[in-house]
Amino acid sequence: MTNISQETMMFKVNNDDTNAAEVILTTVYQALNEKGYNPINQLVGYLLSGDPTYITSYNNARGLIRKLERDEIIEELVRAYLKDK
Repeated sequence: MTNISQETMMFKVNNDDTNAAEVILTTVYQALNEKGYNPINQLVGYLLSGDPTYITSYNNARGLIRKLERDEIIEELVRAYLKDK
């Protein structure tokens, strides 16, 4: 039997990387868009699979996205989505 706690776990993130994540996501979005890809579909593919080939190498977008962990990207997306709620 597993002993699963009923208490809520806390997840803490380093807020110093927030601006970096925002800049990188914006740059990657623009690069994908300029190359004619659907940026949302490509980013979702990357986030689900971890495969960097979903991201174009144009303007070093692939290199930039790999500087972030996928959980950092998800955190930034959730923060931006819920910002004005």
